[in-house]
Amino acid sequence: MKALFHLAYHVQDLEQARQFYANVLGCREGRSTLTWVDFDFFGHQISLHLGQPFATTNTGRVGDHMVPMPHLGVILAMQDWQALADRLRAHQLQFVMEPSLRFVGQAGEQATMFFLDPSGNPIEIKGFTNLESVYDK
Repeated sequence: MKALFHLAYHVQDLEQARQFYANVLGCREGRSTLTWVDFDFFGHQISLHLGQPFATTNTGRVGDHMVPMPHLGVILAMQDWQALADRLRAHQLQFVMEPSLRFVGQAGEQATMFFLDPSGNPIEIKGFTNLESVYDK
């Protein structure tokens, strides 16, 4: 069964969120009110509501890096991941973890990058050459 994922979370400023998610990430804006806005987040729905963002701590280990937990993200085909990494660099986005490859030559080989939205919500974007290998051990 194919399904779309939905996640709703807080942002501090809807206009900053619109700028970031639409212009920096390239997500299409959907419905909105004065207190929330929906986006097509790479084929899934996120709803950004005015409020206090969730607390995070750098307790997730990714290789030698400690990354924010909890975080949200998406897995893209490698070509799309590279295009997004290039787009984010062109926007001079500050990365929590620079775009890089992990597990090179092993099962689960992937690219990853971590960054924060303007409200401090952590996002991880992964890239796989073969999306069928996402769960390989």
